[in-house]
Amino acid sequence: MIRVLFVCLGNICRSPMAEAVFRSKVKEAGLEDRIAADSAGTGSWHVGQPPHEGTRRILQRNGIDYAGIRARQTTAADFESFDYIIAMDSSNIDNLRVLPGSGQEHRAVLKKLLDFVP
Repeated sequence: MIRVLFVCLGNICRSPMAEAVFRSKVKEAGLEDRIAADSAGTGSWHVGQPPHEGTRRILQRNGIDYAGIRARQTTAADFESFDYIIAMDSSNIDNLRVLPGSGQEHRAVLKKLLDFVP
């Protein structure tokens, strides 16, 4: 199983939207048994909350399921649990790099979302 974590600051706007869209694309490709997605924030302000109202509205308008997505904060364990940690911006990358345990050798590949755009 390939595990992908999307990360932004509060985990109620960008990263849950990325998670929901990615899950939708994985399902569309029939790869749900091979690829899993999650999202988290570098901050703890919104832990336990659903995606922001505006995010939910955009996902609903596009027929994308966001059921079960709740904000959580990133942890050092994420660097061992996930194959890819995809941050929404450079600030998120900087915040991830200072997490305890993140500087050690780990299995996760840390990238920005736009690193995947040609």
